[in-house]
Amino acid sequence: MPKLLQVLEKVAIPPGVTVEVNGLQVKVKGPKGELIKDFNHAKGVNIRVEENTVIVEAYRADRKLKALVGTIAAHIRNMITGVTKGYRYKLKVIYSHFPVTVVVDEKNKIVRIKNFLGEKADRIAKIHGNVKVKVEGQEIIIEGIDIEEVGITASALERATKIRDLDRRIFADGIYIYERGVIE
Repeated sequence: MPKLLQVLEKVAIPPGVTVEVNGLQVKVKGPKGELIKDFNHAKGVNIRVEENTVIVEAYRADRKLKALVGTIAAHIRNMITGVTKGYRYKLKVIYSHFPVTVVVDEKNKIVRIKNFLGEKADRIAKIHGNVKVKVEGQEIIIEGIDIEEVGITASALERATKIRDLDRRIFADGIYIYERGVIE
């Protein structure tokens, strides 16, 4: 029979950041903004704040509950990094024959990819959440405080230019993520 024990993960809170915990809902405020995440799906996990640390714990934890504690702690770490520094993804527009034009429509929260492989219809990628998208020549920069929203927006751009029936080794056209990280 597996050994059941207490699992504990600690996340340090840097100066200038406040963390509020209401049940399993975590609110992180920092100089760049505020993030709220709800972990109500995590039954058997307890989250609390003591001094300058967030403690995520579970009692009588099996393998799955232990993994869940680590995942929630990682989410809280990402939230703290997001409100202090922010996240940035860089994408490159690659084409060989047909010049591709990328236009950001802030009002409708979409990115239009025009003339991809010579197609008449625009390809459209959605901007998720509170994310800023900039186009500088053949480079697209996506910035925001929520790592999930930034990543989903970047993957939506990559997926919008996916080529289905042509050989990817020959037709390398598309939009590709080449750098991701924290804003310095």
